[in-house]
Amino acid sequence: MFEYFYHEILRKTIVAFGTLFNGITIQKINSQGAVTSIIEVPLAYSSTQKFLARLEQSPDLNKPVQITLPRMSFEFTGLFYDSQRKVTTTQFFVSKDSNNNELRRAYMPAPYNMEFELNVYTKTNDDMLQIVEQILPYFQPHYTLTVDLIDKIGEKKDVPIILNSLSMNDTYEGDFSIRRALIYTLKFTAKTYLFGPVSNEDVSKDIIKKVNIGLVSGELTSSPRRELTYSVEPVAIKSYTNNIVSTLTEDINISSSKIRVSDSSTIPVSSYITISNETLYVKSKAENILTVDRGSYGTQISEHVSGTNVLLVTDADNSLIEPGDNFGFSGEFL
Repeated sequence: MFEYFYHEILRKTIVAFGTLFNGITIQKINSQGAVTSIIEVPLAYSSTQKFLARLEQSPDLNKPVQITLPRMSFEFTGLFYDSQRKVTTTQFFVSKDSNNNELRRAYMPAPYNMEFELNVYTKTNDDMLQIVEQILPYFQPHYTLTVDLIDKIGEKKDVPIILNSLSMNDTYEGDFSIRRALIYTLKFTAKTYLFGPVSNEDVSKDIIKKVNIGLVSGELTSSPRRELTYSVEPVAIKSYTNNIVSTLTEDINISSSKIRVSDSSTIPVSSYITISNETLYVKSKAENILTVDRGSYGTQISEHVSGTNVLLVTDADNSLIEPGDNFGFSGEFL
């Protein structure tokens, strides 16, 4: 059942969460309203208890001062399954390997919620309010991050970071030897996904590329009866092989149905060509002038300038269709 895999998803989500709070600053303003200093608030991965212990320890000869404030720390505090985002466990998807463009298969991920705590430590209440006010407006109540969860197949997911609560702790009671600790704790939930192993073999051979459906009317034992077979297979709506066969010799606008090319000898009638991101159907040709239907397969009709390459869509492109491509279908009765 088990095999080794490690996508570093939890680690990546922790890093992404911490990155949100990098670069927060506070400003010191004098009585004339001028900014006297700008302080960048340091951020570290640590628990509240460790910071409090560091605040209370006595300075020695090697450490002439205690820890400086303001500071922030965060930690990953919990992980639990999110049944509301559950999908079929046997459902899988395919995606291209980022290294060699081969197709890999992976099962749908398991939804998990990661709990985080962000602790803010300051010496004065004004410093605290400056920091908190720079954080809260972005969470209403969530802020969405895009995280590259699996590098191998380039699988990116939007991970909402939800602000659950904010609590305050101002420790000011005690004698003058006890240092004040002003702490705000913000609790967050990150809705991430955990993926299982990704196949190491190319699964392109397992993709269904042609479907035949047989229809029969009448009783199977009766005669005569009618039989009908419908065949469907995906076809490419653009050139994946970068098969350049000609170039435009004049500009064409969105209403043009005739286009002039430098050489039409290698462009067959009843074929498809690609110009930029538009696919066109060649109805006829004469002396390097093509009569075309614009915007085939739902591609957007656009203007094109002279010198743009004309690419021919061939059968070789059908085997290179990318997963998720909005390809067209060709059908025929047999």
